[in-house]
Amino acid sequence: MNVLKRGLLSPSLMEAVWWRRPSTLPVALLVMALVIIVAGGTIRINDAGESCPDWPQCFGTWGFDISVDEQTAYWEEHPDEIDSRGEDHRYTTFEIFTEWIHRAMAAIIAVPVLLNALLMRAKRGTYGDRAYHLSVVAGVMLILQATAGAVTVFYDNADWSVALHLSLACIFSAAFIFQHMEMRSKEGSKNTIYTLPKAFIAANKRRVNAMVGAIFTLLILGAWVSSTAGGQYNQGCSVGFPTGWPKCNGSVLPSFDGPGALVQMIHRFGALIVGLVLVAGSARIRTEAREHNATPSFGRITDLTAGFWMLNVMIGGTYIVAAKMDNFPEWISLLHLVVGVTGFLVATTALFSMRISEAKSDDFSEEA
Repeated sequence: MNVLKRGLLSPSLMEAVWWRRPSTLPVALLVMALVIIVAGGTIRINDAGESCPDWPQCFGTWGFDISVDEQTAYWEEHPDEIDSRGEDHRYTTFEIFTEWIHRAMAAIIAVPVLLNALLMRAKRGTYGDRAYHLSVVAGVMLILQATAGAVTVFYDNADWSVALHLSLACIFSAAFIFQHMEMRSKEGSKNTIYTLPKAFIAANKRRVNAMVGAIFTLLILGAWVSSTAGGQYNQGCSVGFPTGWPKCNGSVLPSFDGPGALVQMIHRFGALIVGLVLVAGSARIRTEAREHNATPSFGRITDLTAGFWMLNVMIGGTYIVAAKMDNFPEWISLLHLVVGVTGFLVATTALFSMRISEAKSDDFSEEA
């Protein structure tokens, strides 16, 4: 049953400034989650993913200022934990710090995530079961994220573990977006994306699911490319324009004698297919919106998703074009990650608005 029609929300809550609304809490948690993702990307571009060989401690301590001599002593005592760089490699304090602060932030966010779940339980009668369940899902995802982080350490940043870690982080972040949107709907937001026509939803639900799934798959492919063989496959198609990009080793259809070129081309063809899904899907959604008298704001969301894809294609190309075989501009790689994650999260808002609108329609049908 619709919460607003039952009068469960007070006018003061509906009219409160944004920072006083309970729905602001999941937004704050989303920002924290994105900072953690960026920190994870920073670890990767600095090749510091193995700079703390154990978990949850780091070289057997809770700090990050581990000297070269202390690292040597630790590996002499724990030879089974020597990472893929070999027993002679030593990490700088900065490299260790990036891994340490990433773990610290993941621990710190646990407190507000717990408070979020407790708040939603206390206000379950106001915001409904879905908002509460989403807060619980976020807590579970945080635990899974911590577990995945430990797995990446134990398996020395294996490509599949890095892809798993990123995928869980994206789902964790998306849960806060869904919760915020659900809460804003219950708070009486006038945003038209919460009241989509049922006919429009029925005609486009699969299309939107495909768009979200496609861009999520592309994110996983990107994580795979960036972490396979220690990230060395970024050289698989050579560098420069047009030899390295948009061509691969100077050819549109290169030889796949080496695994590096194969991995690169799988990612590139994947990006092309995802782009076709996004552009064609968004164009169709705009047409359907006019036919079903749906808000044009929904089409802007899918257009923005396609726009982020186009931007990220250019960023990915720039990464290869601006590189030298022994010197890649890794800050561009980090930007590539950030834009990719942002595009995925924007796409999820379209999916969530459909779910919320659908539930509202069902509530009104029951009341009628």
